[in-house]
Amino acid sequence: MKQLLVILICLITLPSVAQQSITLEECYQLVTTNYPLAQQSKLLDSQNKLDAEVIYTSKLPQFSLDAQATYQSDVIEFPIAMSGIEPLNKDQYRATLSVNQLIYNGGATDASLDLKSAQLKSKQKQVDINLYQLKQQINQLYFSILLAQEYNLLLNAKKEQIEAKLKEVKSGIKYGVVLPSSDKILEAELLKIKQQFQELKSNKTTLIETLSSLINQPLSDDIEFENLLIETHLESSLKRPELELFQFKKEEIETSESLISKQNAPKLFGFATGGYGNPGLNMLDNSFQAFYTVGIKLNWNVFDWNSNKKQRESLAINKDIVDNETEVFKLNTNIELNQQQNEIEKIESFITSDLEIISLRKEVLKSADSQLKNGIITSSAYITELTNLYEDENTLIKHRIQLQLAKANYNIIKGQ
Repeated sequence: MKQLLVILICLITLPSVAQQSITLEECYQLVTTNYPLAQQSKLLDSQNKLDAEVIYTSKLPQFSLDAQATYQSDVIEFPIAMSGIEPLNKDQYRATLSVNQLIYNGGATDASLDLKSAQLKSKQKQVDINLYQLKQQINQLYFSILLAQEYNLLLNAKKEQIEAKLKEVKSGIKYGVVLPSSDKILEAELLKIKQQFQELKSNKTTLIETLSSLINQPLSDDIEFENLLIETHLESSLKRPELELFQFKKEEIETSESLISKQNAPKLFGFATGGYGNPGLNMLDNSFQAFYTVGIKLNWNVFDWNSNKKQRESLAINKDIVDNETEVFKLNTNIELNQQQNEIEKIESFITSDLEIISLRKEVLKSADSQLKNGIITSSAYITELTNLYEDENTLIKHRIQLQLAKANYNIIKGQ
């Protein structure tokens, strides 16, 4: 029974003590989903559906209701020979209900719907681009937090090393091997490290809060940011969302051309009108009558002074402009990639030299450690060598994080 109780307690407390962690890819997904701008895509889709419904109504019967009452100063008068006919009333009344039905318009309605669909794709892709551009901000925040996280581990290692050395020094002072007050120097250094811990914690908290706001996800201060090895593929082609936008813009232009080409097509309508008035269609009858008319109407703008043709020529120029924008974008992006690749190679060379420097620093510190134990040097000299090693290790960590950041930015620029 006791064993079962222990197991249950462990199962209940395990989720609460488990350390939270997050990856760079998860941050990308969260900002794409949770950033307020992401809602625009749904809004645009809803707006497009409403616009499409409005356009589609042109295929439906159109009803109109008219009513009027008039008084005329004069009416038609008949010759004496027709005096048996009752004179027309000067006050007249009429109410009509008309129905118009589009029969044919050359496919202009379908072309309008296609244009709205193409415009929706362009607008939604622009939203995707704006969200995609946030990824570089994510990179900067994520790797800055990761750098603070790594600095904290290194600073903790330095603290433990000084604390161990402080015990040795106090023992040496006790037996007269080490100069008095040498422990005070180490204690002062521990106080400095405490300040550095506080500064690191404050900076990391600020960065985490900023990232949390950006991805709209609560993040605790003790969350672990995973330091994954990022790979770059130098030979792959560009896959940026901007290139898709340029293609959508061309499709939008093509659908606009199709719509314009159909605007001058003949339009055939069927119509019917029913009414009630005095007089009706028989003007010689001065009584209220019901009446109706039905028919077919053709509307064709046969000459528009080449307006339609010039609009299509203007759209063709727009298509050339989009092609030009595409080439400029590719050129500028390839320049950025080249710069980023040079940055990667530079940092990799720095890391190689950092490792050599740290190896030498460790040899010097090892010698200083031996000299401090034998009272040959002071604690200040030892702290100087320890700080030199710590700073060079910090530099190595910074370069390694910078390398991962440069690779992540390279992938974002390339669209991978």
